[in-house]
Amino acid sequence: MKSKYRVIGLMSGTSLDGLDIAYCVFQKSRSGWRYAIDQSVTMKYPAGWVFKLSHAHTLGGADLMALDAAYGSYLGKLTRDFIDRHHLKVDFIASHGHTVFHQPAKGFTTQIGNGYALYAASGHPVVCDFRKEDVAFGGEGAPLVPAGDKFLFYEYDVCLNLGGIANLSVDVKGKRYAFDICFCNMGLNYLSAEVSRTFDRNGAMASAGSVHSGLLKALNKVYAKFRSQRPSLGREGFEKHIEGLLGDKKIPLEDRLCTFTESAAMQICEAITSRRKSAKVLCTGGGAFNGFLITRLLDLGGDDITLIIPDEVVIKFKEAMVFGFLGVLRVRNEINCLKTVTNASRHTSSGTVIGFRQWPF
Repeated sequence: MKSKYRVIGLMSGTSLDGLDIAYCVFQKSRSGWRYAIDQSVTMKYPAGWVFKLSHAHTLGGADLMALDAAYGSYLGKLTRDFIDRHHLKVDFIASHGHTVFHQPAKGFTTQIGNGYALYAASGHPVVCDFRKEDVAFGGEGAPLVPAGDKFLFYEYDVCLNLGGIANLSVDVKGKRYAFDICFCNMGLNYLSAEVSRTFDRNGAMASAGSVHSGLLKALNKVYAKFRSQRPSLGREGFEKHIEGLLGDKKIPLEDRLCTFTESAAMQICEAITSRRKSAKVLCTGGGAFNGFLITRLLDLGGDDITLIIPDEVVIKFKEAMVFGFLGVLRVRNEINCLKTVTNASRHTSSGTVIGFRQWPF
């Protein structure tokens, strides 16, 4: 079995910022796994794809399947262009896809970006559909990144991701636990769209506002219900529980942004400190660039939280890199989905494997 893998990881998140492409090299040694992100880029979605992906959940069955195939071909073309541009040697592509439905309580989760279409368009083997097997075994199918945290970022007490949804993973007595905490960039971007902005750069608008006590109380009430079960969060939950609260235009936009940021910071700090009295926290994801959010985390966390913000490449591409690593574990038939994280009945080596001439390898 190989000890070195050259993999491209693909990630498309709920915030629709674009497609993250990361060319990574993973090396297995006696001391464990090492990684390097050698090339990376975020391909911004054209307006047409933003519309298609953001409205995918409204489509009927046949139209959704057509979009699944078209999006897979689109991912394949982007990836092939990336490979050719940088003259890369690639073992395979590991793709998260783009989540359209996530309802594990009903036994399903759907990430579009058809792996066979991706394989045909890229010319490289593919590992995809990482969530479905876990859901079939009663798990949430999320979060999946903690398996990467366990093997690649073990020197940190907590790994915090500030994406469309904020989530964390933590090691407790040798076992990895993880959960979604709250909505993060999804809410900030939703509010920023009121003034035709894709996001609130550095939290500038939020920092100009004030906390609205009524809205803060309402948001925290929603999260208090989540806290007892710690469900995996998705678009459905945001639309059901959060959109209506954020849509109250009687409250100035800056105040809504400020309040949403404050609520997220409160929830994140509570989630960390309830599990670690003192924690060294690796912070990645787009929210790590939001200066106002980071300031509120530092203020609320005090001496209990040491926030480590890595270099820009790791911040932006950690998730894409980790899905590349999950692909490596899959082709080695090793566990890449942890039942302690997803509450499934068993650990699994999850993912659909497409186009490999020799497997496992």
